[in-house]
This record gives sequence, C-alpha cells and structure tokens, in this order.
Amino acid sequence: MKARTIALTMALCFVAGAVCLASDVQIGTWKLNEAKSKFAPGASKNNTVVYQAVGDEVKVTVEGTDNSGKPTRNEWTGKFDGKFYPVTGDPNTDERSYKQINDRTLELTTKKGGKVVVTGRIVVAADGKSRTVTTHQADSSGKKVTSTAVYDKQ
Repeated sequence: MKARTIALTMALCFVAGAVCLASDVQIGTWKLNEAKSKFAPGASKNNTVVYQAVGDEVKVTVEGTDNSGKPTRNEWTGKFDGKFYPVTGDPNTDERSYKQINDRTLELTTKKGGKVVVTGRIVVAADGKSRTVTTHQADSSGKKVTSTAVYDKQ
C-alpha cells in the first residue's frame, strides 16, 4: 500500500511539474532586439519585458518609450486564462488579457474604456532564447497597422 501511495504521489508531482513548466517559457527578462524588429510608424517600443511568477499569477512589467521617446512603465498581474485584468501605468490601455494557446504561444488583447485597442500573439522560439510579439492596432488615422517585436531572453 505504501509503494502505491508513493508512486501516485510521484506521478502527481510529475504532472504538476509539467503543467508549471508549460508556462515557464515566458518567465524571465526579455530585451528588445531592435535590429530584428519592425514597428509601425509612430509605435511605442517596449524595451524590457519581465514576466515573474507571483503565487498562482504572473506579473508582467514593461519598460519602454512612447512614440515621442519619453520613458514608459506599466504593470499587469493576472493569469493566462483569457480574462481581463487591470493594467497600471499605461495611458493607452486599462486592462489586458493573455490566453495560453500552447506551451510557447500566448494570445494578447488590450482594452481602453471597454474597447479592444490591440490584439496580438507572443511566440517563444523552440530553443527558448527569443520570442516574437506581433501586434495589430489602428493608427491615429484609423488604419490597421502591424508591428513585430523580437526579444532576446536575458
């Protein structure tokens, strides 16, 4: 009976570890690689993005520059469950949602005043050393624009 209990406990630990590692590819500090990135005219840039586990949630801290070159910083804490959680420090968005698509891919949506303003996808490379963030939004004239930012893991 004791052997069975130990085996079941070990199996549960293995499954729990595999589930945790699936979202761990996002965890860490990511630095913008401008040479590999392509931004829409007038787009802001997120120079550093930090994902850190906080209990059963993830805290995302973003530092960058706005379209006039002024420094920016915003924070989001929530789960990768597709639900919206508040954003602090970003005048262009007030809530953000991340939805886990697979082990290396997140879907991103931001809202301002209840209206979707940015959608995108975050894909971590198979080797875990880089990630590509592709976002879609409307520019100041209402035209749909796409930006692609590539980040290197630090």
